[in-house]
Amino acid sequence: MRLEGSCHCRAVQFSVEAHSPVPFMHCHCSVCRKTAGSGGYGINLGADAATLKVRGRKHLGVYHAVMREEGKRATRSQAGRHFCLECGSALWLWDPRWPELVHPHASAIDTPLPKPPEVMEIGLAWAPSWVDAPGGSGRVQFKHMPTESLEDWHRRHGLWSE
Repeated sequence: MRLEGSCHCRAVQFSVEAHSPVPFMHCHCSVCRKTAGSGGYGINLGADAATLKVRGRKHLGVYHAVMREEGKRATRSQAGRHFCLECGSALWLWDPRWPELVHPHASAIDTPLPKPPEVMEIGLAWAPSWVDAPGGSGRVQFKHMPTESLEDWHRRHGLWSE
């Protein structure tokens, strides 16, 4: 599915082909929550990086999060979180460890998206107490990150198309 997206001020506009255009995963980790989350989580989609076309590239900034784990030295993430330098809108994440993928933020997509049949709440160990992450039917919850690959999860739930 072709997705069109933009920042709030429209200085940056982009398009991409998405294998999984369903906003199914809410990530509550501190990086997603603080850089792209308004409901206490960020929502990333899966798309083909080779199809990403960007207008307004000069307005793009890239943030590489500092990863802090207790008892370990802080390191800078390889993943680049792209955002608009003019309005601050979070746009997409790209990680060189998986160069074929790009993860546009659902909040930046202007194209209508399908409603997910199921929602995965991940990183709940880092969610603040004010975040409502309901369980029950249609909700899958993970305290940390799931061990199953997201592509496998997409395929198992019919959310991945070749």
